[in-house]
Amino acid sequence: MFDGVARRYDILNDLLSLGRTKAWRKVATATISPKPGMKILDIAAGTGSSSRPLADAGADVIPLDFSKGMLDAGRKRHPDLKFTQGDALNLPFKDNEFDVTTISFGLRNTANTHSALKEALRVTKAGGRIVVVEFSQPTNFIFRTIYMRYLMRALPPIARKVSSNPDAYVYLAESIMAWPNQSDLAAELRRAGFERVGWQNLTFGIVAIHSGYKKP
Repeated sequence: MFDGVARRYDILNDLLSLGRTKAWRKVATATISPKPGMKILDIAAGTGSSSRPLADAGADVIPLDFSKGMLDAGRKRHPDLKFTQGDALNLPFKDNEFDVTTISFGLRNTANTHSALKEALRVTKAGGRIVVVEFSQPTNFIFRTIYMRYLMRALPPIARKVSSNPDAYVYLAESIMAWPNQSDLAAELRRAGFERVGWQNLTFGIVAIHSGYKKP
């Protein structure tokens, strides 16, 4: 599915998020606080839009994705990045290898959230951190109702007009509807073994950035 939408993936995300994607990415980058010498694994990196600002800050970044189509599109746009094909449930890296593991809008697409988080924990260095950027649930009831109606009623027709694979965006809406809220995802991170877990809401809770630490 992601192979089929790779070419226009970033453009469509900006359109369907009403232009908020770049703002969310800036906050995520600030949360990660990349620095020269920092080793970061960007899981489900897609075309590398989340990896680019990390590399520009001097960090050693490996963008990893399961989709060959996404990786091919990413290599064309960012030929200097170390794109790697791999499965989030079976990461091709040694234990304790990365200062930060991060995954943006990809955790809900894995076949098993708990296994993906356990693998991220395994490759994170002791004392290192995970940063998860994911769609969540707006905290205000009225706004949440409006938002959920947009997802299920407006997003699919828009996708049918602008995408060659609209079913992918119907899946997107359905996966967001079924995804855990902020506190439930925090509980998942703790269950996987991360400590000092917290989150920051963006755009009224449409997106949340969760972070946690591996025990030193």
